Amino acid sequence: MANKQFKTGEKAPESGNYKVDNLVSGNKTDDNTEISLNEGDQFPPSPSENEAAYWVKSS
Repeated sequence: MANKQFKTGEKAPESGNYKVDNLVSGNKTDDNTEISLNEGDQFPPSPSENEAAYWVKSS
């Protein structure tokens, strides 16, 4: 089962670590930065590209 993606600007459904899956623009990224969010925190842009991104839960 694929991990559910969350878009920049959406709120985290649960606390945990998240990583960039890909960019909303469709551009490839090597950004493998992990961030820690609390439930209700907003997903940020990709840290390395500063573009809207799709995030997936990493742990």
